[in-house]
Amino acid sequence: MILPPLPPVAPHWRPAGPDMLRLLAAQHRGLVAGPRTADLVRHLSAEEQYLYPTVRAVLPGGAALADAELAAGAAIRAALRAGAPVAGLLREHVQRCEERLFPALREALDEVALVRLGNRVVVAAEAAPTRPHLGTPSRPPWNRLVDPVVGVLDRVRDTFSAPAGRAPS
Repeated sequence: MILPPLPPVAPHWRPAGPDMLRLLAAQHRGLVAGPRTADLVRHLSAEEQYLYPTVRAVLPGGAALADAELAAGAAIRAALRAGAPVAGLLREHVQRCEERLFPALREALDEVALVRLGNRVVVAAEAAPTRPHLGTPSRPPWNRLVDPVVGVLDRVRDTFSAPAGRAPS
């Protein structure tokens, strides 16, 4: 199971927060409109921590789908690191997620699970690195431990390398 079980709750109870699939789809729209490196790297990190393990756990053939998306994410990071254009890779990623993964997950998971995962995606994206790091782990549990530490180091670096008068991303 992706998440620990909930304690007993009233049958009508619903957790507060965004549904993981709606949240990631909204991020996709923003990234396609004009990707910023920090936003894209944080988004990829959150997907690696929660979307792909969920795909792996609940969808038939999920391991192959998750592995393919992990490879695509690595290609996007490598392109970012090299300063190469990522728009085409990003469009392909968005299309695969929104046409294939999200509909299948929406059928496989209930609203409570999607909202609980969405809340974790929000936290993961906030703590994630802001720069592409090709050598960091891309699978749980290691990425959930390493990414927040690297994220702190990136934010320190961003603070000291931001041009005067401009806040770091």
